[in-house]
Amino acid sequence: MSKNFWITLFSLGCLGIYLFVSAPPLLLDDKKTEQAAIPVEQMFILLQAENAAARAIWTQEIVGAGKKSGLKFDEHWRDADLEAGPLPALFLRETAKSMEKSPLRLSLFLGSDYPISPSNRFEGLQQEKFQILRQSQLPQFFYVPDTGLQTGMFANIAIAAPCIECHNKHPQAAKNDWRLNDVMGATTWMYPASTVSLEDMLKAIMVLHQGIENAYAAYLEKVKTFTHPPMISERWPRDGYYLPSLDVFMQAFLQRTAQHTLPALGALSNARQNNKLKDSSRDTAK
Repeated sequence: MSKNFWITLFSLGCLGIYLFVSAPPLLLDDKKTEQAAIPVEQMFILLQAENAAARAIWTQEIVGAGKKSGLKFDEHWRDADLEAGPLPALFLRETAKSMEKSPLRLSLFLGSDYPISPSNRFEGLQQEKFQILRQSQLPQFFYVPDTGLQTGMFANIAIAAPCIECHNKHPQAAKNDWRLNDVMGATTWMYPASTVSLEDMLKAIMVLHQGIENAYAAYLEKVKTFTHPPMISERWPRDGYYLPSLDVFMQAFLQRTAQHTLPALGALSNARQNNKLKDSSRDTAK
């Protein structure tokens, strides 16, 4: 099947339908293979790539380009008298808040050793792991005894001017000399098990997608209250005083992520099938 076919499936939100209804039998094995143990680190890596794509679109295509076209973004964007949208860190927070409403115990947190909000400061073991990450820029995976959660920590790098401008000029900033490509903090994922099934991974991806969609939908709802709201259509802020519709935004996001998510899921599925075949061969040999 063509690449465009897979992108269309993602755009229509049919990933789950494909994997559980239309996929080859290897995805619909017995209960034993449904519970196949995949290290939770693999799920964290996949989710991080998805989240990074959404944040890049938001930071560069909405906030960065939007400021040039007349849109405003502020940490107090939810105030009724302020015509603004969420800054990149707050867009992630909106996503995380939505995810918390899911029965899946998957958490997302953005922290730093120089946060604007004290509640986002890393402490204890997380602070120790973050210092290692800051030096190496390599993901850190560890277990936190106090919470009983497996944790995946990934570098949050300043990829666009709006990131450093906001932090450097903020009156409560603990550090005001950030530069592009600095490690400003870390995106942290938490989950209560060291292994997951393929089904667990799919659920986690869907929960993240829903969180991103809800975060952007909340912004569009706020935009409707503006005195002179931008036109919401297929056009983006780079074209002028416009915003993409919810469907257009999500399609752009899914087109980016499909390139790595689908092959990754396919590889895991194939690996699971191969393991099943090996187990079957061993049983036959006996």
